[in-house]
Amino acid sequence: MIRYAVVGAGWISQEAFMPAVALTGNSRMQAIVSGSRDAAGKLAEFHAVPEVVAYDGYDALLASDRIDAVYIALPNSMHADYTIRALRAGKHVMVEKPLATTLAESEAMIAAARESGAFLMTAYRLHNEPGTHGMIEAVRSGRIGDPVYFASTFGFQSQLGNHRLKAGHWGGALPDVGVYCLNAARHIFAAEPIAVQAMASRTAGDPRFVEIDAGLAVTLKFPDERLAQFFCSFGSGTSESIRVVGSTGELILDPAFKFDSALRLTVREETGETVTTFDQVDHFAGQIAYFSDCIAARTPPEADGEEGNADMRALLAIDEAARTGETVRLEPRPFRTGIRPPMLREFPPTGKRLLL
Repeated sequence: MIRYAVVGAGWISQEAFMPAVALTGNSRMQAIVSGSRDAAGKLAEFHAVPEVVAYDGYDALLASDRIDAVYIALPNSMHADYTIRALRAGKHVMVEKPLATTLAESEAMIAAARESGAFLMTAYRLHNEPGTHGMIEAVRSGRIGDPVYFASTFGFQSQLGNHRLKAGHWGGALPDVGVYCLNAARHIFAAEPIAVQAMASRTAGDPRFVEIDAGLAVTLKFPDERLAQFFCSFGSGTSESIRVVGSTGELILDPAFKFDSALRLTVREETGETVTTFDQVDHFAGQIAYFSDCIAARTPPEADGEEGNADMRALLAIDEAARTGETVRLEPRPFRTGIRPPMLREFPPTGKRLLL
């Protein structure tokens, strides 16, 4: 049984991570690290978590033998510090996306994992759920021929006061939800982008978008003349879709990204159209169970620090392209192993959660 400390008891921890742990069968929560002892205490009581630890007690917890791993759900600007401290203490780390806010930070995180031997996993929950696996398999098996074009949207209305609306934490739709579109494109093409263009929009007079853009439209070029485009937004109606055009057909995954959606795949081949609606599963339980299996077997996770860093390179290039209006070129790099069938984990969702 892998024992986790949850670092940061905000919405994503309350809504998704904490309820999922009990579903896995191979993981449990040992501690909640939070700046609000009252709220953390209520969550600990509800989920039967033995310890509540203040941030000034984090290093002592890491130095103990009471935990094996940490889940970090802090603002983006805090990922590197809390991750590196845990890795240096020999604790495995699952950290939310994006991995960090600069390449220097993400590379320092990767180095800390390498030096300590502890695992660093970027929390790409879709790498462990059936809809994404179904889409990847449809492409790999040649059902639509060679993929030549990728298009995606991920947007919704963000609420005023959310820390993701703050520029100081590298807030905005791109690192929060655009990363899903980018990551999907990389895995569909099994390649890394070599050039990016981007254009941002910001609604005048909307207090949510004083520090960040409301939305971003992105074009990426991949090797072999393949193209990808996506739109991400904190000021749109809810949209979460992927369309892949191949040389002989196309596929659509819609819904595609949200953890409370039942993903649906439409594949249009020369022989006809098939539609598959995948079972609703708990995405967080799947990724937690997978990471705990990796820890127990001493097998490095697929979505490691290098996978997170690959998205970081492109995200920062997109930021630069939107800011300058220029095409930003990226150094060609090989794609790594990607999503594979043994990574799939399926657990029915739970209704047991406490939101404060």
